[in-house]
Amino acid sequence: MIATCELAVTARVSLGTVLVVPSAPPSPRATVRYKGRGHYDRELVHAILDEAVLCHVGVVQEDGSPLVLPTLFARDGDAIYVHGSPASRLLRAGKKGVDVCVTVMLLDGFVMAKSAFHHSVNYRSVVVFGTAEEVTDADEKARALELLVEHVHPGRSAECRPPNDKELKATLVLRLPLDEASAKVREGGPIDDDEDLDLPYPAGVIPVRSVRGDLVRV
Repeated sequence: MIATCELAVTARVSLGTVLVVPSAPPSPRATVRYKGRGHYDRELVHAILDEAVLCHVGVVQEDGSPLVLPTLFARDGDAIYVHGSPASRLLRAGKKGVDVCVTVMLLDGFVMAKSAFHHSVNYRSVVVFGTAEEVTDADEKARALELLVEHVHPGRSAECRPPNDKELKATLVLRLPLDEASAKVREGGPIDDDEDLDLPYPAGVIPVRSVRGDLVRV
């Protein structure tokens, strides 16, 4: 694994390794504060989004209160889709042209340091800011829902009935462009203070992996 630095970062994806070189932040609010961990390349952002399945969508509602909820999503080119019931507070707020924030995170390991203060986690994350649009075209909506099924389990759309007209009308789909997307990555071992290096406590990284099992018929 290539260590995180300002020149390169490695995105672990199912088809191999993607090596990318950081570019400039797309906007001030998408800038990652932590120097050396922020990356703005579409390849890396896409790779993390394609590996993640769950995202969190945040909006500010009309009464000024924040609302953040987890949901499934799927990427198509330089946009992501989320879906749900037309009665969903989150989606009803999101389709009104307000700012939306979407986050995903892949947990890769627990970092055990010599001191409690320097414990951390290894992760790959993406934050997307933007304005969502409701998908009203029937063909695009059907494609978005197929992408969502495929993102959850590749090949599954060929093994189930597609949505009918009634189901399509009962589903609200939002599209969010990836124009303001940034990635943040931490990898490697603990960063202990010099005076703690000789302490007798074990230190290192406990890897964390997500494993997909076989279908259990119920």
